[in-house]
Amino acid sequence: MENRLPQNLIEAIRYYTDKDVCRNLLASLRWPDGVTCPHCQGKEVAFVQSVQRWNCKNCRKQFSVKVGTIFEESPIGLDKWFAALWMLTNAKNGISSCEIARAIGVTQKTAWFILHRLRLALKNGTVEKFAGTVEVDETYVGGKEKNKHADKKQNKGRGTVGKSIVFGVLQRAQEKGEASQVRVKVIQDTTQETLHGEIKQAVEEGSEVMTDAHKSYQGLDEHYAHAFVDHAIAYAEGRVYTNGVENFWNLFDRTMNGTYTFCLPQHLLRYADEQAYRFNQRKGTDLTRFLLALQQVVGKRLTYEELTTSHLEFLEPI
Repeated sequence: MENRLPQNLIEAIRYYTDKDVCRNLLASLRWPDGVTCPHCQGKEVAFVQSVQRWNCKNCRKQFSVKVGTIFEESPIGLDKWFAALWMLTNAKNGISSCEIARAIGVTQKTAWFILHRLRLALKNGTVEKFAGTVEVDETYVGGKEKNKHADKKQNKGRGTVGKSIVFGVLQRAQEKGEASQVRVKVIQDTTQETLHGEIKQAVEEGSEVMTDAHKSYQGLDEHYAHAFVDHAIAYAEGRVYTNGVENFWNLFDRTMNGTYTFCLPQHLLRYADEQAYRFNQRKGTDLTRFLLALQQVVGKRLTYEELTTSHLEFLEPI
């Protein structure tokens, strides 16, 4: 273990018990060219062992490796954060806050907050568009109206009423040995304007776009090589199918219905981002999934107030 990084959960827990190891790993990923002050970008810094912080000789400020990351201002040690991140990135069907709480010795409320901050780190922030052959589909997440309490029923119809919509775009593998990649987004409706707009943002013009027979996908021929399959007749017609993205929805549904069981609409995108990250990194190892996620923790911040009250701005005043 002294000469190599951990390869599985038990090795990871043992290896990252040392807080100096955790700090040094995060610092090396964050500052590969040497520690840099996050306040003034100065490189003349000195580490103070007694307080586990660096002193910047330029701006005279102190900073820890947590500053400017999802870990900022957290009293939880990096050893527990790393254990939670390892479990989250490598649990195929997700991991509940209750299980994290038992595993690392925190309350369920703290574990819930930890997981949401980690999910933010898993979000894909690239603006590069998909190309080649792309599959597009949407799914609905939420409980059935008939199972809801009377005062929470919308009583507007059947099927998708009262559910949140997650839109998915999957790029098929372009070369042998590669893995297909998916991106997800929570959308307000499935009108033609909305779906066409999302596709234009995510897919390069001229690409092949495969969809189902949903009427809102009509008209894509103007910018794409559009083909669709009617699922009332067949699931595939040659290479025209959406089975790839539907496979992702199957994994996503198992995670939401089997592990998490309940999700408020304002938190749904983070759960979708979590599943998309594991799907996109499925050909990697436990270690590579963990390290890649750890590289994405910088520049992202989610406070408890933002997590629990940010949705209120979208509600109409009473």
